[in-house]
Amino acid sequence: MILPLYQPHLRRQLSPAQYLLLEILVHLLQTLRCVKIETLAEGLPLPILFDSRRKKIQRFLSLPTLELETLWLPLVKLWLSQQYPQGSQLYVVIDRTSWGVINLLMVSVVWQHRAIPVWCEALCKKGSSNYDEQTAVLSKVIRHLSAYRLVILGDREFCSVKLGQWLGQQKVYFCLRLKRNTEVALAQQFTQQLQQFGLVPGQKLFLNDVRVTQAKGFGTFNVAAKWKRRYQGFAPDEAWFILTNFCDLNSAIVSYQKRFSIEEMFRDFKQGGYCLEGSQAMQERLVAIVIVIAIAYTSAALQGQNLKQKGLQRYITRPESTTSPNKRHSAFRVGLSAHLWAITGDGVLARLVDELMKLSPNKLPEYQRGMRAMELVCAGL
Repeated sequence: MILPLYQPHLRRQLSPAQYLLLEILVHLLQTLRCVKIETLAEGLPLPILFDSRRKKIQRFLSLPTLELETLWLPLVKLWLSQQYPQGSQLYVVIDRTSWGVINLLMVSVVWQHRAIPVWCEALCKKGSSNYDEQTAVLSKVIRHLSAYRLVILGDREFCSVKLGQWLGQQKVYFCLRLKRNTEVALAQQFTQQLQQFGLVPGQKLFLNDVRVTQAKGFGTFNVAAKWKRRYQGFAPDEAWFILTNFCDLNSAIVSYQKRFSIEEMFRDFKQGGYCLEGSQAMQERLVAIVIVIAIAYTSAALQGQNLKQKGLQRYITRPESTTSPNKRHSAFRVGLSAHLWAITGDGVLARLVDELMKLSPNKLPEYQRGMRAMELVCAGL
């Protein structure tokens, strides 16, 4: 369900009927794991015609109050205030995802190997974003998160000298990945491409105050480079070259590694979670859909974190391996799975489960412990 932390603000912004419908839609997202409007309409438990249920969801997603500035950003700031004290360093990732004719520019905050969406913009075109579009979304995020020390992270689409200069003027740190054929010039030396510095797997390099040249101008920056070493016979195809205003290599590399959290978030939004790429909503409803997903996503992630801290994960998902340092399930996955296990156990399904348990009276103590765990999970949701 929706986090209690979110509920006061959402109740102020929405009418009672609108808030209840939002609660139902979030519940359906957690159980059906599909944001397609027709699928949500099929599961909407209102005793009205299917077409009426579909139109009801469409009207809700067209509400003028369902927008980022007034509905979602206050929730992000409220959530951040619970997670990080003011003045903390936050890692902010800008990236783009697309499918079909949909092209979304997204800015998110890194949290526990995942990313929490802060702002998104539907681009009315195919292909890469440009400088104006990038600075438009970043300026909103930087303004709203001014209480924190921000580090902006971006891949090669977002690495331009012009954007680097603009970010420097905003008094934020940045790590933007350069293309390997980008030319740099050391003092009193000819320009050369980054790939010509001769890095091999396992090597690092830090260039301080070098002139970075590109087609649209030049500027003086630091460049951090790292080629991951070969591990079990595998090494990346090329090194990372990072345009940055950090003054040391380690800070730049450790920061840029956090950029991949947004890839995990996109996977959770799409085929790994809510099947956003299956949505056929009109473009004006797309941002509203992302807001509903963001409410469901952060609710599941924080509820999953709470369940893991209570030691209830083993009732919900496969236990973590004792021989591997890698976690099998994120907090989001635990929170999402909890709905399938605990929340859906009602009505006819609950009666059938009860009859099944009665057939094995010797397992009653185990069932009782599990039912107690289910009650605790429901209370956490």
